[in-house]
Amino acid sequence: MAFTRAALSRRTVLKGMAGAAGLLSVPNIIAACTSGASPTPSAAPTAAPTAAPSAAPSAAPTAAPGSVKFAATWSGDTDALKAVAEKFTAKTGITVKFNTPDPQTFSDQIVSYLQGTPDDTLTWYAGYRMRYYAEQGLLHDINDVWSTIESNYSDAFKAASTGNDGKQYLIPFYNYPWVVIYRKSVFADKGYTIPTTLASFKALGDKMKADGLVPLSFADKDLWPAEGHFDIFNMRVNGYQYHVDLMAGKAKWTDPRTEAAFTAWKDLLPYYAGITGAMGRTWQEGINEVVNKTAGMYFFGTFAGTAVTDPVVHDDLDFFTFPTLGTAYDSEMAIDAPINGFLMAAKSPTLAEDIDAAKAWLEYLASGEGQTAFLAANPNFVACAKDADTSGYVQFQKRMAEIIGSAGAIAQFLDRDTDPVFATQMNSFLQTWLNDPEQDMTKFLKSIQDFWDSLGIA
Repeated sequence: MAFTRAALSRRTVLKGMAGAAGLLSVPNIIAACTSGASPTPSAAPTAAPTAAPSAAPSAAPTAAPGSVKFAATWSGDTDALKAVAEKFTAKTGITVKFNTPDPQTFSDQIVSYLQGTPDDTLTWYAGYRMRYYAEQGLLHDINDVWSTIESNYSDAFKAASTGNDGKQYLIPFYNYPWVVIYRKSVFADKGYTIPTTLASFKALGDKMKADGLVPLSFADKDLWPAEGHFDIFNMRVNGYQYHVDLMAGKAKWTDPRTEAAFTAWKDLLPYYAGITGAMGRTWQEGINEVVNKTAGMYFFGTFAGTAVTDPVVHDDLDFFTFPTLGTAYDSEMAIDAPINGFLMAAKSPTLAEDIDAAKAWLEYLASGEGQTAFLAANPNFVACAKDADTSGYVQFQKRMAEIIGSAGAIAQFLDRDTDPVFATQMNSFLQTWLNDPEQDMTKFLKSIQDFWDSLGIA
């Protein structure tokens, strides 16, 4: 079906895509991949996924603006997003004008960005911070877009896209799990087996040490990787709900349960790469230790694969869920599996004239066609839309889907699940602890709680 600007209305975009490409059912394991997704004011529904969406209802065509401004801030993904934009432009005639700020600077300064002269649309994430910015009036709700795309997402994805006011603000695009990454060839050559418990994990670490390998690579120059490590120990020891409560201030950092999470982490630090050196290593250097076979494992998000440019080596990567620690939450197997997506900025100076184009762009990003086009260039994530064509998934992606689908609960990651000011300071707290894990824990945890309290968050 051919599209022209004169014949385009926002609500005809998905209808046209359905006619042009057809809608493909996605396996249940993908559709359920965010069961128990991002903490929201109410728990994410667990209803079974609905059938793949039918074409959107017809609407009277109206002329649409010819461009939309878009801030693309996902490191290494700009080319893939431009490929998606090219398909969108070919289909609709709408031009996507890219702004590509430095990802870390953008994240650090996003409040100022959203309060100033932001682009019409931008890359961002599900979680507390998305809801926080919406509550501050910095995001434009996209309820009317969701009325068109809702059948293409599970209830859990919708919950993860919903603000505290019950309105939708996010278009989920892809997600990925935090897992223990390793090279299949190393495990085969050394006769290693996948550990599922704390005891077997330690035993494997001891074998790797004897074989001259660092058991667990670690890199924290980027500051946020340590957050993922705290998350997994906290959820393994205390469960997903405690993670949510702690991030929201409903549980205290001085609670003995929080100390128990740090104690469990401390117990495994002897298997980490040298902590002092880790503070000067980037996450890319962390995965390179596995690639170069100097480290046996690396606990990280599967997007670490974006730093592996040799396809043969990438095919040699595999991963497993972080082992259980012998607690009451062993069966829950909660993990971080952040949802990446797109927002509309409320204060964009051009939004009034671009809003139809912006909504058409977001609607396209919610389609299987758009997400499949992105994943064709990036096999380190899995799509969120039900109608995404998963037939081309490589084994790496199939394994991601399996792990996400088998998780009993899914968190969005510490810095997405809590207040942004607190998250930034938490990075310093974690490095302080990593540099001296023998310090007085009562005093250390009180300093964190005192900082939280100073923020005056209700």
